[in-house]
Amino acid sequence: MSTEETIAAERIERLQELARDAAADGEFDRAREYVRRARRVAERNRLSLPREFKRFTCDRCDVSLVPGVNARVRTRDGHVVITCDCGGHARYPY
Repeated sequence: MSTEETIAAERIERLQELARDAAADGEFDRAREYVRRARRVAERNRLSLPREFKRFTCDRCDVSLVPGVNARVRTRDGHVVITCDCGGHARYPY
């Protein structure tokens, strides 16, 4: 990884932490801005987002998902279903 990619990856991680903290505090608009900024940094530097980032952000409303605060997590036969307050669903195998 080049220096620019390393800096971009560190920035994405920091924005992920900020988004998670903002969502846990109930500041969902601020969390959305952090998520959107992290996605933009990844696009501009042609990086893929970390798995944890993909799984705990809503693709529909761009908010950071915190189970019990703004997301519901349920297990089904062979997969996990995460539902955001906006109604967006994500399914992941386990």
